Amino acid sequence: MVIEVYTEFLAKDAVKAAKRGDLIIVVDVLRCSSTIITALANGARMIIPAKTLREARKMHAENPDYLLGGERGGLKPRGFDLGNSPLEYTREKVFGKTIVLTTTSGTRALVYSRVAKWVLVGSLLNARAIAEKAISIADSEGINISIIQSGTNGKFSLEDFLCAGAIISMLPNNNISLSDSAQAALLAFRHAENNLYVNLMKSEHSKKLIKLGLTEDIKFSCQINLFTIVPLYRSGIITKI
Repeated sequence: MVIEVYTEFLAKDAVKAAKRGDLIIVVDVLRCSSTIITALANGARMIIPAKTLREARKMHAENPDYLLGGERGGLKPRGFDLGNSPLEYTREKVFGKTIVLTTTSGTRALVYSRVAKWVLVGSLLNARAIAEKAISIADSEGINISIIQSGTNGKFSLEDFLCAGAIISMLPNNNISLSDSAQAALLAFRHAENNLYVNLMKSEHSKKLIKLGLTEDIKFSCQINLFTIVPLYRSGIITKI
């Protein structure tokens, strides 16, 4: 079968993709999906996305052995164990741990996606692995693929758009059909890939992170195919396949 590949621009658009029955890839390069992938790569047992700070704090209060991670305005909320920097999620801190995570955009996209059968978490860090797993599942299940860009505060995000293009560039081209937005993401990535870090630094979100002293998070998150793990979000938790 020919697999249709779409990309949606905002977290809330995950609802449309789920209604279509698509396999969903949630992308939030700076920094939620990069943090999730890094945490699992460093041995975290599972990650539980929470949409709100209140929900996250309640879950942590009921399970005090869980780590509480996330951000609001790019910074670690009061009382949290970890922020939303992938560099914080070291093996020493997260190995064997369950993490409750809440962020401004990324965890919202995940929660919006939760009714879909297949929800994967992608970033530049695992672009090839996520592309290969997504096409394998879509082909075996007879479904299409939607890449959901989480966006930034409800607005289009350059870094997520380029990441969508990176993932699309690693899909086989013999049995897929790209929507116009997916084709645009691919073209944008092809234009930017040789200077990816420089181009991502131009995004509004990157500029905000730089002001907060978080340039190293951008550098880390720009690495392509650093990890081979594929996170799966199902029944309210994220684990690696």
